[in-house]
Amino acid sequence: MLHKTLGNNKEIMNKSSVALLILLLLVIDQAIKIYVKTHFYYGEEYFVFGLDWFRLHFLENPGMAWGFKFGEGYLAKFVLILFRFVAVIWGTFYIKKMIRKGYAKVFIICAAFIYAGALGNLIDGAFYGLIFEKSDPAVQNVAEIFPSGGGYAGFLNGNVVDMWFLPIIDTRLPEWMPFWGGNQFTFFDPVFNTADVWISTGVILLLIFQSQQKKDQKISENKKLKYTEGNRKIINND
Repeated sequence: MLHKTLGNNKEIMNKSSVALLILLLLVIDQAIKIYVKTHFYYGEEYFVFGLDWFRLHFLENPGMAWGFKFGEGYLAKFVLILFRFVAVIWGTFYIKKMIRKGYAKVFIICAAFIYAGALGNLIDGAFYGLIFEKSDPAVQNVAEIFPSGGGYAGFLNGNVVDMWFLPIIDTRLPEWMPFWGGNQFTFFDPVFNTADVWISTGVILLLIFQSQQKKDQKISENKKLKYTEGNRKIINND
């Protein structure tokens, strides 16, 4: 069990602490999205601290985190929203189960990050189409919140707001390179949002601590085996 290896009863979190953490992460995510949505026109870019590799670049994503999608059209959009909705409901019950069973604090925090990220993107898809007007890159208008003429899409049919763009490497590959020579290469290319960061952080930390857990279990089993073998030798010598 996760909670038996990493953590003890003093390290578990109660429901209030988890709820506050999720709320904090959600507020940060939504505050940044609403700020970008109401201050940037679609496609506008800002160099943070004047750095070329750290930019705010306003895009809207009809799909999943990091730009992934189930397909095109209303059906694909509906399936995506349904997937997010089910994931959030399942996550609610699973986090309650983790708290009830006394899982280690670190694992509950990881789950809270993933949950907050999923919920943040669900809010975008569910409500942003209703409360924002469309930002048209052709006229470079900044979207108004709660416009008198209504939003750009119906309930559950909005887009996710993305803004973080980190082109740490942006160069043209040398001509002598096979296959890709002369092509433009950018790393890191996707434009993402804060909710994607929460999800990725939760997943990465979860994998790291699960790996550590397996190592701890192996060390514990080896110590137990050595102790057992040592006792057997003592008994046999007697």
